[in-house]
Amino acid sequence: MEKTLLSFGHGYSARALARRLIPQGWTIYGTTRSADKMDEIRQTGVTPLLWLGTDLAPYLDQCAHLLISAGPQPDGDPVLLALGDEIARRAGRIRWVGYLSTTGVYGDHQGEWVDETTPLAPATRRGHARVAAEQAWAAIPDLPLHIFRLAGIYGHGRGPFAKVRKGTARRIIKQGQVFSRIHVEDIALALELSIAAPQRGAIYNLCDDDPAPPQDVIGHAAELLGLPLPPAVDFDKADLSPMARSFYSESKKVRNDHAKASLGWQPQFKDYRSGLAALLEDETA
Repeated sequence: MEKTLLSFGHGYSARALARRLIPQGWTIYGTTRSADKMDEIRQTGVTPLLWLGTDLAPYLDQCAHLLISAGPQPDGDPVLLALGDEIARRAGRIRWVGYLSTTGVYGDHQGEWVDETTPLAPATRRGHARVAAEQAWAAIPDLPLHIFRLAGIYGHGRGPFAKVRKGTARRIIKQGQVFSRIHVEDIALALELSIAAPQRGAIYNLCDDDPAPPQDVIGHAAELLGLPLPPAVDFDKADLSPMARSFYSESKKVRNDHAKASLGWQPQFKDYRSGLAALLEDETA
């Protein structure tokens, strides 16, 4: 039971954590809404469970650790809606719960710095939903909750290279816009360290050391590929989806000092330049 994890919404970041834990002898169960993904998950060494098609109570009894990656729905957190009472009844025997949230809970700070003590002021519907979900999880008595507020995630299969190669990448220019980012492997490392040394009630920002304008990242990706610089497009004139446009409604730099000091964590990819270089190297290895 010690090395057991139930992963709700077993997606990109959770899979990166599983790649670290399974070689150490962990048993991991991962939920998915899609029956088509069951074999894919199984091939990674994780036991797949169909969400809302499986009685998960027995797995809650088996697992000492829970990871929640599933995003909130309009009516609330899906895991709590389905299993909140079951989890609350077992709170005293669970060793660690990790909730993957977002730095979007801080809202817009016009390019200034934020840390874990910054008041939450989400500027988007998604941000408000994340704040509500954080609060709902924190309201469960005796639950060993750890909240991880993630910056923009990139990694293998999630980066700018594909669009740059296709010629569809654009450098969207919005004056003063800056984002923080995090390589998925650095998320997994922080989760692994937290599991090894739980600190009930902890909140961590996970991001790299170099917040940067998005156009700089696209431009550097093109440079690494030896391709022409993608065209610059003014944000006000850019043809963006509502979802993409909403990301530009917030500009901030996120501090990660607390995670470093508390977990002994150091991001392997300290900035987008080292992260993109590593991704390209992996592609050609």
